Amino acid sequence: MKDDALRFGGVEFATFRLREGVDEKTLLEASENVDREFLAHEEGLLGHVLLKGPDGVYADLALADSQARAEAVCAKWTSNAVALKYIELLDETSVDMTFWERIR
Repeated sequence: MKDDALRFGGVEFATFRLREGVDEKTLLEASENVDREFLAHEEGLLGHVLLKGPDGVYADLALADSQARAEAVCAKWTSNAVALKYIELLDETSVDMTFWERIR
């Protein structure tokens, strides 16, 4: 997967905070379930990581073979039961999602 991730052409990058009462352990478990039961089966998705920043801000980063693929995979989250469980953990007012195209 390391070599595949270096060939990425597009990125989904979302920052968020957890919904009140949700702990990091629950988020990590949900992220592992999303990876195993949903994202591992998506063609063109090269990697998915969860990052932790200061002051309770998290970032969800997905590397795909193109920006269009990153957007297409992201669009499937709301119709996937496992992904919806992950989404329910987020403070929806804090979510900031963007898509990026690799240019070099």
